[in-house]
Amino acid sequence: MAWEDSEELRELLDRLKEISYVQPDELPNIDLYMDQVTTFMDRHLASSKRYDEDKLLTKTMINNYTKNELLPSPNKKKYSKDHMYLLILIYYLKSVLSITDIQAILKPLNEKFFDGAGEVPFEKIYEEIFAIQKAQSDVVAKDIARKWKAVQGTYEDVRKKDQQEFLRKLSLICMLSFDVYMKKQIIEQIIDKEFAPHDAQSGEKDEKPEKAKKKEEKAEKKSEKKSEEKKK
Repeated sequence: MAWEDSEELRELLDRLKEISYVQPDELPNIDLYMDQVTTFMDRHLASSKRYDEDKLLTKTMINNYTKNELLPSPNKKKYSKDHMYLLILIYYLKSVLSITDIQAILKPLNEKFFDGAGEVPFEKIYEEIFAIQKAQSDVVAKDIARKWKAVQGTYEDVRKKDQQEFLRKLSLICMLSFDVYMKKQIIEQIIDKEFAPHDAQSGEKDEKPEKAKKKEEKAEKKSEKKSEEKKK
């Protein structure tokens, strides 16, 4: 079977096509309470879940984001559209970046543009970011297909098909992971230079966001454990 016709490759690329973002006109025109926010996110970002029981956003996460200045405080316990845009950005960013790095990016963004503070509305910023992301989807798909083709020519001397298939999949995972690693290095360099320049005098780094991340991860694991117990 030619690599272009591989059913497994098609499934991987089809999965990419399913990934979408929340359109601005999908957001409610009224402010939402926290329960409504988590319900909305869980429904509209469902295609991003790895497992059906995964929790995309919890009350603990939202509270931690506010405590660590990723998300401005709600107005009378209600969250605006700008809050929703930020929560969606945080959701995508935290799969790659640390809470500290996300804080470095979002703190100046919030100070300059949240709730109409800047020249450009938050909605416009959100639209521009995801318009670029959408345009890159085809580029990413083609790159994955090229990497898939590259690994099909490896381990040709391995006679056992199951071992050959395993090693080729391992090579693909490593290639994709190295690609992510290199891009993350670039991202961190930009953040360190433009968003969070190192304080040469103190050399200190705020540990609070990292502590919040650990607390959040602990809460997520506890939630996952409860889900597993229910299944049993």
